[in-house]
Amino acid sequence: MKKINFTPLISSLLAILAGLVIGFLILLICNTKEAVPGFLTIIMGPFTHGLEGIGDVLYYATPLILCGTSVGFAFRTGLFNIGGSGQYLMGAFGAVYVGLMCEFLGPVQWVVALIVACILGGICGGITGALKAYFNVNEVITSIMLNYISLYFVNMTIRGNAMLFNPARNESRNIKEVAEVPQLGLDKIFSGSAVNIGIIIAIVVAIIIYIILEKTVFGYELKACGFNKNASRYAGINENKSIIYSMIIAGAICGLAGGIAYLSGTGKHIEIKDVIPAEGFNGISVALLGVSNPIAIIFSGLFIAYLTAGGFYLQLFHFSKEIIDIIIAIIIYFSAFSLLVTNIISRKSKKGKE
Repeated sequence: MKKINFTPLISSLLAILAGLVIGFLILLICNTKEAVPGFLTIIMGPFTHGLEGIGDVLYYATPLILCGTSVGFAFRTGLFNIGGSGQYLMGAFGAVYVGLMCEFLGPVQWVVALIVACILGGICGGITGALKAYFNVNEVITSIMLNYISLYFVNMTIRGNAMLFNPARNESRNIKEVAEVPQLGLDKIFSGSAVNIGIIIAIVVAIIIYIILEKTVFGYELKACGFNKNASRYAGINENKSIIYSMIIAGAICGLAGGIAYLSGTGKHIEIKDVIPAEGFNGISVALLGVSNPIAIIFSGLFIAYLTAGGFYLQLFHFSKEIIDIIIAIIIYFSAFSLLVTNIISRKSKKGKE
């Protein structure tokens, strides 16, 4: 019987504890009198606002889980998808374009919009994969460059199309109401929040990715190429196809995240500015905390979203909400460090057994 390894879980929990402790010390330094109630707000903030607060957590968690799943999937297949922001933005553009220009689709408009978002995100990721597979170009370099190519392509295309561009606000126009992702009654359960079926889609995608990686031959081949390309080639696996497929899937998931975010009916628009969306980089944090396990990424995404929601309520005690970003960053640093230590220990133990 295979033993369950709890080391990654323990390391993540210790990283969270260390981050919260240091965060509390930061609150003490900033404002000693309000530090304790401020810290309790971080811990309990969303719950104090009832179902609306929980709904906000689920809304914030949707892109985090999807982008984290994308990065974690690439990690598991030996690749580093740092181009999630560009893939996310391309997915958002595809969804907004269909949401504005394809009203003739009727009630399936939002479905088609999300499919287009996946396709554009997948193409963006596939370019990185193809350059890696056939020209051995490091995926980190190409994906970072594609982030900016995607940014300026989207800005140029939206600004150059009067049907897409709102010059008064320097952003994309409002999507058609029929193109919004349905809430499926979640707005009644979590009254006052912006939660929709995006959270259900995100969880289902994470579970599907877990099944692909752990229960299918296709997933085994992708992971095998990530561990050792030469051995995989010797075993008859086409490593070039595996690399491309991995990046296409990773890009499609980030594109889906962008599509859901901009079809949520919350007034979110593609702003014409020279700033890359943070969601793709946040996915790296979620994947690290979830040790690249799709199921664990669901919980790490919910946890990061929970802290983010608590950060908004923290302003009631005259603290800057950026303190939450510091706490999250500390947690990720400790998580990455603990992962490094775990890998070193496991390697030494294997050598000792040999």
